[in-house]
Amino acid sequence: MRIRRRLPIILGVVLVAAAVVVVVQLRKHAPPEPARLLPSGDAFFYVNLSWLRRLNAVKQLPPVSHDPEYERFIQETGFQFERDLDRAAFAVHYPTTWGGAGTPTGADQPRFSEVFEGDFHAEKLSAYLKKLARSVENYRSVDVYSIPLESRTVRVAMIGVGTVAVSNHEDAAVIHGMIDRSRKLASPFAGPAFLRQYYKYIPSNLPVPTLAWAIVRVENGDRRFPLANGLWSLIIPGHAVVVVSARFLTALHFRAEAFTNSQEDAQRVSEQASTFLNIFHAAENSAAGGTDPDVKQFFESLKVEQHDARAVLTATLSPGFIKKVLTEPPAVIGPGEEEKKNQVQPSPSKPVLPKGKKKRVK
Repeated sequence: MRIRRRLPIILGVVLVAAAVVVVVQLRKHAPPEPARLLPSGDAFFYVNLSWLRRLNAVKQLPPVSHDPEYERFIQETGFQFERDLDRAAFAVHYPTTWGGAGTPTGADQPRFSEVFEGDFHAEKLSAYLKKLARSVENYRSVDVYSIPLESRTVRVAMIGVGTVAVSNHEDAAVIHGMIDRSRKLASPFAGPAFLRQYYKYIPSNLPVPTLAWAIVRVENGDRRFPLANGLWSLIIPGHAVVVVSARFLTALHFRAEAFTNSQEDAQRVSEQASTFLNIFHAAENSAAGGTDPDVKQFFESLKVEQHDARAVLTATLSPGFIKKVLTEPPAVIGPGEEEKKNQVQPSPSKPVLPKGKKKRVK
């Protein structure tokens, strides 16, 4: 009788424990919290700067120059992106129409929604936003600041401790949805469906988290795609979804995976990518970069493979190579310039006279 009485309690404990394990596993493989707050979009980007700081990678990068407007922002809010930002997630909304080739304007431009996590000073940031805002809306006890910027409205909301949401989408419901999702962030099923569908292809079983990743819908046949006339059109002929990730162990490991509609499309992407990389490698060698060990190691690590309807590009970037890419190259000295530089120049106060002539004294 005692066993029968305890059996429901034991079963209840087991079911609760199993549910907790399932939720933990789902959250482990779910997109990061800032990304789950984002609205639906056509492309998603994420960067984890906190791990870059732990690896001391930020200190190895060139210093960031501050223009007057950014310096004013730092002074009034006390927030500096390269120092205080921990994580950031971005959603890109492709335009409904694309007004031909060239630089788009107005409604033809893509819109963006962002979530930033970091060491924000709430009172200073609120005062700064209030000074810039044209109006302030209170939605679910959260102030939404509407700031006019370049013929559009940027909406900003502090949706949690150290979390700020931003969107320049013309529909205010976009940032309202971000506020709503912040109230149920514990759900592992939160976030846009397109993001959840392809996030599983980003490496996650690593000793350190992925530092940065991107999931981009490529529509070269659709004029809404902002990069239809650029590099994408040379490598990817039609529809594809590109998943890019970067992780740092002793070097930066880069991986780009294109999901196409068929094996033929994947083969075409692999061939186009290989051709482009070969041209780039040849151009680098002609510029005397082939003798650099870091550059040589980078090109040796490049691999393009095809797996059914997927084309995969992998590469390894050493810290030395990354530093050289981000550092401004020194001025190139042309032929004969070094000899001219080493010649002793005559003093301007003592003019040089031709041989055989003397200066007459009056």
